[in-house]
Amino acid sequence: MKLSSIATALLAIIVGGCASPDAPGTERGPQGTIAYNVPVDSSEPGAKIEVNYQFVGGTPTTIKIFGDRDGTFHNFGSDEFIVRAYPPRASQYPQTKIFKTGAFGIQDDKIPQKIFFDFGPADEKPK
Repeated sequence: MKLSSIATALLAIIVGGCASPDAPGTERGPQGTIAYNVPVDSSEPGAKIEVNYQFVGGTPTTIKIFGDRDGTFHNFGSDEFIVRAYPPRASQYPQTKIFKTGAFGIQDDKIPQKIFFDFGPADEKPK
């Protein structure tokens, strides 16, 4: 009985020692995730940004993504993390970036350090 207790304590020390501590100021999230603050910008300021079908603001902005400690997207019940930009001008089309979260055995994507939407060159002004 005593040997079992010692083995259990030793295993707890070994497993606990393998986890790397969070950097100072790291924000913890649900299900063991941590927060990644990702800037979102576009070639034209004022593009409306949606994250998973929820409006979050206009560019430039920063979104908070709760991901796994290895820097990948966490699966919170959805197989994709979607960021969509609606351009400020009607002559341009919305753009979408889709990231995989590791559902259904599919490799999860790394959380980018920055997300950028390029709407191309600005239209020339009429003379």
